[in-house]
Amino acid sequence: MKKIVAATLGNCVHVAGVHNFLNLAQLCGYQSNFLGIGVRPARIIGALQEVEPDYLALSYRLTPEVAAKLFTELKNALQEAGLSEQKMIFGGTPSVAKVAAESGLFSRIFSGEEEEGAVVAFLKGEIGAEETPDSGDTLLARMAHKNPYPLLRHHFGLPSLEQTAHGVKQLAEAKVLDVISIGPDQNAQESFFRPAEMDPQQEGAGGVPLRQEADLVRLYQAAQTGNRPLLRCYSGTRDLIKWAQLATRTLKNAWAAIPLFWYSELDGRANRSVAEAVRENRAAMAWYGVRQLPVEVNEAHHWSLRGAPDSIAVAAFYLAAYNAKQVGVRDYIAQIMLNNPPGTSGIMDLGKALAGLALVARLEDDDFRVYRQVRAGLASLSVKLNVAKGQLAASTALGLALAPQIIHVVAYCEAEHIATPTEIIESCEIVHGVLKNDLYDSPDLTMDPRVITRRDELIAEAELVLKAIQQLGAGETDDPFSDPEILAKAVAAGILDAPQLKGSSVAPGQVKTRLWQGACRLWDEGSGRVIGEQDRLSGRSC
Repeated sequence: MKKIVAATLGNCVHVAGVHNFLNLAQLCGYQSNFLGIGVRPARIIGALQEVEPDYLALSYRLTPEVAAKLFTELKNALQEAGLSEQKMIFGGTPSVAKVAAESGLFSRIFSGEEEEGAVVAFLKGEIGAEETPDSGDTLLARMAHKNPYPLLRHHFGLPSLEQTAHGVKQLAEAKVLDVISIGPDQNAQESFFRPAEMDPQQEGAGGVPLRQEADLVRLYQAAQTGNRPLLRCYSGTRDLIKWAQLATRTLKNAWAAIPLFWYSELDGRANRSVAEAVRENRAAMAWYGVRQLPVEVNEAHHWSLRGAPDSIAVAAFYLAAYNAKQVGVRDYIAQIMLNNPPGTSGIMDLGKALAGLALVARLEDDDFRVYRQVRAGLASLSVKLNVAKGQLAASTALGLALAPQIIHVVAYCEAEHIATPTEIIESCEIVHGVLKNDLYDSPDLTMDPRVITRRDELIAEAELVLKAIQQLGAGETDDPFSDPEILAKAVAAGILDAPQLKGSSVAPGQVKTRLWQGACRLWDEGSGRVIGEQDRLSGRSC
């Protein structure tokens, strides 16, 4: 085990940075020894002789002029003791860090301007003072490299290819995120392989207008600077296999994001029937599974965005993972959209997330590994930008309770306008600030009795929904959860339903819900009360 001896110099009593550094070191496998505050050179020399550490870590956050004198005093003491070759690290303010660099004592200097991911990488011995980290070009390699720090991901796509390529380069050079999710415009998502069908009036609507393979190659090349973030892309709303081949060939698609029921007649984003969508979406998952590429099935939040009760969202969360496993996916990204629907409380949010994760955990084995990704709610951010910044920070802090490997950062400005690279960088920095404070030593919010009660309640309620689907398919199929026709029937019958599907040609849209005590619950208008899935599914209430 590697060893670190740490202390503050002079009369500096600022120890928060030192303790945070030592916490990171311990998580990276180091044995740490903190000597205390205002430690004199003689004591430092004694500790070095006794412990023989790999690194001496020192901090000073006061006057640069005084720091220069302290560094000279320490340098002389090290020379007299024959310890001039001792590897040393310094942490302090930018002004003192400059003086530390001039002293020539330190092999690595941290000024507080670095992200903690860079500190972790240093402790792992993966980067030097000025090197660009080689963190791998796959999702799993990048997660292993950053562990225990989560990866940061952000969606990006501006109305022109030129703007988007420039922005990708800017984001890469900022080194604040690990994954850029390219968002094509609606024309590309639906008709990339059928250009004659594109609507010229929708050029650049909702994302970057990708029109040829070279466009994706250009975006990949733009990312090969800075920390070389991974790229990924939407799966498209049809021609999913062609999109998978294209994205993997050009962007080295970090992972796929594929729905189960959606991008169909259910939401109007494609003309596929629900059964056709399920069938084609499963085929796309299987394509990635055969190649051992990770898959995210972004299903549950679609139901919540349309006001579905939490019980249906949790059931959909399970169905998404179930289908991914059933077609051969080995590495599964479980996306958890918090604050969805808007008004969901933190307690109820965590209970809902933990219920879904508990059900999905039943699927985990040596051939099916689950990784957690959290994000702020798509519709939850305020149009008041400063308020939205607070919401982003609060949502991130809440999501950390779920121990995510990936944080999908949603720019604070998304409710008001499409995020620019500058705003994305700022949003990522806000998240890094939350991580600095809360990642390693925060109370375990998942142990709150109210969270546990809601978790257990939703597990039971979601199991009733799943049982209803099983009964629907009894005698028709051996596996109702993966049968496209049965799943389509579950939607048509209203087993899976949402209020905002009212008027749909393929779903009843008859379920009633209400935000009650921070959760989206089933509501019976006749009695004016909250009901459970047993009441709804038995037909005693509507």
